[in-house]
Amino acid sequence: MTTDLRVLRPADWDAWYGKLELAFGGVAESAEERALWSDLTEHDRSLGVWDGDECVGTAGAFTFRLTVPGGASVPTAGVTMVSVASTHRRRGVLTSMMRRQLDDVRSWGEPLAALTASEPAIYGRFGYGIATQQLRAEIDTDRVRLSVPDGTDDVRLRLVKPDAPGVPEACEAVYARHVAVRPGMLARRPGWERLALLDPESDRKGTSPLQCVLAERDGEVVGYARYFNKPDWDPAGPKGTVELRDLEALDPAAYAALWRHLFDIDLTSKVKVWNRPLDDAWQHLVSDSRRCDLAPRDSLHVRLVEVGAALEARTYQAPVDVVFEVEDSFCPWNEGRWRLSGDAKGASCARTSDPADIALSVRDLGAAYLGGVSLTSLAAAGRVRELRQGALAEASLGLASVVAPWLPHGF
Repeated sequence: MTTDLRVLRPADWDAWYGKLELAFGGVAESAEERALWSDLTEHDRSLGVWDGDECVGTAGAFTFRLTVPGGASVPTAGVTMVSVASTHRRRGVLTSMMRRQLDDVRSWGEPLAALTASEPAIYGRFGYGIATQQLRAEIDTDRVRLSVPDGTDDVRLRLVKPDAPGVPEACEAVYARHVAVRPGMLARRPGWERLALLDPESDRKGTSPLQCVLAERDGEVVGYARYFNKPDWDPAGPKGTVELRDLEALDPAAYAALWRHLFDIDLTSKVKVWNRPLDDAWQHLVSDSRRCDLAPRDSLHVRLVEVGAALEARTYQAPVDVVFEVEDSFCPWNEGRWRLSGDAKGASCARTSDPADIALSVRDLGAAYLGGVSLTSLAAAGRVRELRQGALAEASLGLASVVAPWLPHGF
C-alpha cells in the first residue's frame, strides 16, 4: 500500500471531515456543528493520509494552554479528530500519524500533548496516560435534599437566553477565573465559547432547547448553569429530567444557589450530570449520596512530549528530589534518567547520570502528571518500580494536586 501523509489543505477539509464522520458511525453532523468545527480546525496543525484521491486517515491538533498544578498555563497540543478508514485498519496509518504529530508538537516547542479517547485502549502505546476522570451522576431529586450554606438566599437567579447579548461573555468571564485554580482546565481561545452554546435541534432527543440561569450578586454575574429539560410522565405524574451541560460559580453561596435551582425545577425528578470533577462540592450538599448513582469515567489522556520541560512547568505541593528512569520507545529523546527537584515555588528537571530512584514509562508519568493519579497506586499495579526506599512516597506526595484535575469539555 502506498499512501501520502500530508498537512491538511483548506480545500480538502470537507472530504477530510467527511471521512472522520464516517469513521465515527457515518451520521452526518448538523450544519451548525460542521460550521463550528470547520472554523476551529487549524489546518497547518492537521494531517491527512491519502490513498490516491481518497482520504483514509485524519488527525488534528488544537493550540491550547493547559493548567497544571501550581496554576501555570502550559502550551499543549490538543490532539483531535483522529480516525482511520475501516478499509485501511492494521496497516500502520494511525502509527504514522502519531509519529508525525508528536515530531511536529516537539518542533512547535509544546511540552505536552493531550486528548480524549473514543476507546481508552488505543493511545497508551503512543505514551498517553489517563490523567483525569470525570464524574457522572443521576440524582433522585424526589428523595435527595440539599443543605446549602449561609448566604445562598442572597443570590439572585435570572433565567436568560444562552446567546443573549452579554450572556456568553459573562459566563466566559466566570469560567476564566477558574482556569488557573484546577489542573486540567483549558484557557479558551476566541471561538471556543461557541462550543458551550452548540444546540442543534437534531441532537436534542426529546430535550428542550439549551437553558441558562445566571447567579448574580450586586449586579455582578458570579455563576451560571446551562442545561436541558427533558419532560416525561408516568401514571403517577411528571418525572422529567434536568440534564446539566456546565456550571461554574465564584463562591459557595452562588454555587449552592445554582444547584438548588436545578433540583427545584418543576415537573422533574432527576438531575443527570455527565461531566463534573471527582471532588465536585455538591456531593457534600446532598442528603443521600447513594441515590446519586455516582460513576467515574476516563477523560483527559496526557502525553509528556518533552519530559524535562513538562516537569519543570508545574510546581510540587511537597519538596521532591528524585531521579526518574523513563522508558519511552516512541519518543526516544525522553528515554533515560531525569533528576526532578522542586517544591511549591518551582522546579528543575534535567538529565543526570545519578542512580535512578524510580523507574516508570512515560505513559505512567503522564497519568500522574496532573496530580490525580498517584505513583503509589501505579506501583501497586506493578506499573512503577521504586528503586530507592522512600522515593515513591516522596514523589507521590509532591506530584499530587490539592484539587482533582478535570477537563470541563471535550475537543
